[in-house]
Amino acid sequence: MSRNITKHCLFIWALIILPGLVIAQKTRKELESKKQKLQQDIEYLNKVLEKTKDNKESSLGVLMTVNRKISLQEQVIETVSNEIGILQSQINDANDTINAMGGRLGILKKEYARMVVDAYKTEKGYSKLSFIFASKDFEQAALRMRYVQEYQEYRHKQALIIDSTSKELGGKVVRLQKKEDEKKQLLESEQSEKNTLAVEKADQQKIYNDLKGKEKELRKELAAKQKASQKLEASIKKLIEDEIKRSNANVKATKKNSAAPLELKLTPEAQQLSQNFENNKGKLPWPVVEGVIFRPFGEYSPMPGITETNTGIDIATAKGSIARAVFEGTVSAITEIPSLGKVIIIRHGQFLSVYVHLNEVFVKVGEKVKTKETLGTIIYDEQNQMADLELQIWQGQNKLDPQDWLFKKD
Repeated sequence: MSRNITKHCLFIWALIILPGLVIAQKTRKELESKKQKLQQDIEYLNKVLEKTKDNKESSLGVLMTVNRKISLQEQVIETVSNEIGILQSQINDANDTINAMGGRLGILKKEYARMVVDAYKTEKGYSKLSFIFASKDFEQAALRMRYVQEYQEYRHKQALIIDSTSKELGGKVVRLQKKEDEKKQLLESEQSEKNTLAVEKADQQKIYNDLKGKEKELRKELAAKQKASQKLEASIKKLIEDEIKRSNANVKATKKNSAAPLELKLTPEAQQLSQNFENNKGKLPWPVVEGVIFRPFGEYSPMPGITETNTGIDIATAKGSIARAVFEGTVSAITEIPSLGKVIIIRHGQFLSVYVHLNEVFVKVGEKVKTKETLGTIIYDEQNQMADLELQIWQGQNKLDPQDWLFKKD
């Protein structure tokens, strides 16, 4: 009876605790993987920033790189903190299990001790043989023999259960100590990351201070950049409008729909390509082999008082890096805009991918390209000591955040 209760208790503990531990272990592995990827990006940005040390003049590009590095560092700290939280939960569960098993082990030992005492008292009064031979008949003697045998077996099994439970409890205590050591290491790691973050924020503040005296120049620089971006945006919209007109050349507008905006008429092949592109949202390969996003999509503030608007995302990469197509499609246009360099626009059905800041171009207008096919070399920015590729994604005349479409690194 006692053995069945013990097994039942252990089974219930397993049902309650083990699934949680499995999920927690999986989550910890995911967090560890995320942390490693974040640290790889930080290391890459460190290499980029190392090259700017000789440049005594601060720039918005360097500031944006530092800002991004700080953001990644904060994510690392958050990830470590989440790991500590999961580990603490596991430690609490382990403590609960150990306490429950310890209590059960105490009960088992008391029961066993009582059995030993009872057996001693019984044996002291008369022997087992006397107990059996004192039976009234053969049937009672057989029952008494069976009772004596089962009682001995039960005592033996109780001893085995106590021994097994003690060993299991000892193992859990050892594993608990291991988790406590892991937690201690994570706490030290978290503190180290916080110290690193403090140094990076000090660097950020230094660059802020350097750039404050150049705010007028910075605004002028940003205005010129914004003007160039608007020119590119107008070119893209004009390209889209021209393609819409061509696709609707054979469609007669009625009085009812003549005032309505025309839509791009896609061939069955283009419709399939468009669908394939959309189905790969969040899975598209990066337009560079190695790089880190340092300018986000949309409006952002690199420093107090300064605001920028980005039509795409900017990816910092190594000198001599090559831009590559994020998906198969057809080269719709190649243009060049002062301060932005050469630009390649690739159509994927109703979607466009745009590659900005190119130096040398390897493709031609009308050429079909494959996913990851090389498009051209990326301009190296001497001032910021980095190659910077801007990627834009459009659906019709709507600008989309490319980060939502690229394969998630973290």
